[in-house]
Amino acid sequence: MESKHILLVYQFFYPEQFRTNDIARELVKRGHRVTVLTGIPNYPHGKFYPGYGLFKKRTETWEGIDIIRIPLIPRGHNKLMLILNYISFPISGFFWNIFTRIEADTVLTVDTSPINQCKVAVRYAKKHKVPCTMYVQDLWPENFIQVTGVDTPVVIRPIIRMVENIYKGCSTILGTSPSMVGRIQQRCTDKDKVHYLPQYAEEIYKPFPKVSHEGFNIVFAGNVGQAQGLEILPQLAARLGDTDIRFTIIGDGSAKEALIRQITELDVSDRFELIDRQPAAKIPEYMAAADAALIIYAADPTYDLYIPAKLQSYMACQVPLFAIASGETRAIIEEAKCGICVAQDNIDAIESAIRALRDKTSAELDKMGDNALNYNREHFDKHQIIDKLEAFL
Repeated sequence: MESKHILLVYQFFYPEQFRTNDIARELVKRGHRVTVLTGIPNYPHGKFYPGYGLFKKRTETWEGIDIIRIPLIPRGHNKLMLILNYISFPISGFFWNIFTRIEADTVLTVDTSPINQCKVAVRYAKKHKVPCTMYVQDLWPENFIQVTGVDTPVVIRPIIRMVENIYKGCSTILGTSPSMVGRIQQRCTDKDKVHYLPQYAEEIYKPFPKVSHEGFNIVFAGNVGQAQGLEILPQLAARLGDTDIRFTIIGDGSAKEALIRQITELDVSDRFELIDRQPAAKIPEYMAAADAALIIYAADPTYDLYIPAKLQSYMACQVPLFAIASGETRAIIEEAKCGICVAQDNIDAIESAIRALRDKTSAELDKMGDNALNYNREHFDKHQIIDKLEAFL
């Protein structure tokens, strides 16, 4: 691919920790010029990072990437602030589009919630008559319904129209799982422009020498939100009192305080280690002390369509997987023979599955870890995925 000036429109970017940072950095390494239009960093804590603000550090260069930060309202800690955050970025982007003098050859936008951030990319591409590629990682309105519980037609129909208009304005749409591609195609008149492009694990995710520890340690690393469904873990811990199974939870999020309350109420604090959000580069060190890595999300048909990004990260660390999940996640784990997967809606079955994993021999667990690493290298190789992204761009 010849060198391009790529405009990446994404509300979240460095120093916020998202895999898109690595995509942008890789495109620069391949000789492209990358300009990122993003917001003022405030995820996940809901307030601007130190040194950043409405009148501070609105432009910078990082790893050869030019970063432009447009005003937005920080996420805060309640639903009203989150809604204002979702609305403020595309409003700022509307005015940025009017006055910008940037001339890019192609546009890339990434759809994690909120999807309306992608409107900024579509408007730029239409105004400048350049291609727009959209990398869909959250489905709307499905994700909106799951998170808010609002599914009344008067609210959902306008969101569907917005989604369909965004899809219509893109020349290429990429989905992170085959099932997601199928769902996107249902909202597209041109189904041939929708393609499968999985996510990958950055090079920082790699096997570390195993660390000795007490008990059977199941490690979860990521956002502690409603979508993850972690509230089942204290109940499981209470049932597993006759075992040495324990859980390490690394991360922060909107549901963490409720999780802590449940742990205290059920008197299972000795079964948990709660660690604040860590830099991504440190996660493999924690995985070295894991007997299994946990993938879990709430019981909802929408999540069955997803391949969660942590799946690739865990696989790259060569650890067995324990998944409380269904759909695409289950299919990959079973195909790779790298762990155990059980549906979310039966706590008895989940308990039995954890006990079965605990009863595996060290050799059996090592084989699962090897299978995970090999499958990741074969199906989720970073360089092959970036090759395909370049071709789409």
